[in-house]
Amino acid sequence: MSIPPPPGSRQPQDPYGPPPANWPQAYGPYGPAGRPYGAPVSVNALAVAALALGVLCFLPAAGLVLGLIALWQIRRSGQSGRGMAIAGAVLSSVGIVLWAVTLSTGVASDAWEEFKDGARGNESLSLRKGDCFNAPGGLEGDTYDVDRVSCAGGHDGEVFAVVTLPGGAFPGDAKVTDIADEKCYALQDQYAMDTWAMPGDVDVYYLMPSRDSWRYGDRAITCVFGNTDGKAGLTGSLRGDPTTLDTDQVVFLSVSNAVDAALYEEPEDSPEDDLAGHRAWATLVRDVLGEQIEALRGHSWPSDAEKPVADLVRDLEDAREEWARARTATDADTYSTHRGKAYAYVDGPATVTARKALGLAAAPPSWEGRTGGDSEAQV
Repeated sequence: MSIPPPPGSRQPQDPYGPPPANWPQAYGPYGPAGRPYGAPVSVNALAVAALALGVLCFLPAAGLVLGLIALWQIRRSGQSGRGMAIAGAVLSSVGIVLWAVTLSTGVASDAWEEFKDGARGNESLSLRKGDCFNAPGGLEGDTYDVDRVSCAGGHDGEVFAVVTLPGGAFPGDAKVTDIADEKCYALQDQYAMDTWAMPGDVDVYYLMPSRDSWRYGDRAITCVFGNTDGKAGLTGSLRGDPTTLDTDQVVFLSVSNAVDAALYEEPEDSPEDDLAGHRAWATLVRDVLGEQIEALRGHSWPSDAEKPVADLVRDLEDAREEWARARTATDADTYSTHRGKAYAYVDGPATVTARKALGLAAAPPSWEGRTGGDSEAQV
């Protein structure tokens, strides 16, 4: 049988209580969680990455996602880095907002274009419609590096259009020149609508991409007004479009330019060699005149311009009848007679009077001294 211990021999009770039943497995030899007492806590790697992306504002969406994942891992593992994860997520959120604002306002696109131009060292590639500039050697010299200047003062050229070519392989200098010829001359009247106001010593030039600049992404044909005298420049802007003209002037010039465009389509061969072609052209001119007569009649003109415009309409109607007779002519002589009578109404006294009433240039243009050609430069 057992014998109880004598009084006073009981062991003192442990003030910390009995150890758990699964001791020492619960704590191990080094304390809780199997980690030595006093050992440093590891930093969550995703929190560090999130903070770096947030500070640099690089891939802000990725920084936000990494920050949220880092917070979830820290709660489960007990790692440190919670502050970094929060800071990274917040900074990345701000970065997302800034990127959204930048893209929506087009600032990023403009900045990228400026960066590309600067990287290539070619200022001519950054010219835009309405810009005036000086070139070191004039428009027929070095146009690689140009200086933008105010159009109010002297300058070598004024940009009136920029034509963007499609991507792909470089089409070759001849092909680019053909496109520039076609596009630039067709666009000049949209920028300077009043052809009578164009100085006689001004012609169309264009800056074209070269094979080298094409490799850097240059796809722009820059259409430019310049002085045909290589040493003389321009003074003042030649711009005359809906941004600088009133509605009455725009309507009148639109009609005039449409008729001029039809007249420019005259066949190269003489009526004796191509009567059918000339008759087809006379039909085109008659039809365009009919459309433009209706446009003039349908517009409400200022009181002081009503009669001059009405007189012009009557002249255009007479000219249309002559073109109608020319289109049915059976021989070259009859055709030439009616064509001559029709041309007599072009830029006649009624046109001058109507232009004066609308505040437009009233002196018919003189084509003497114009080159009639084109000039080009590669950038």
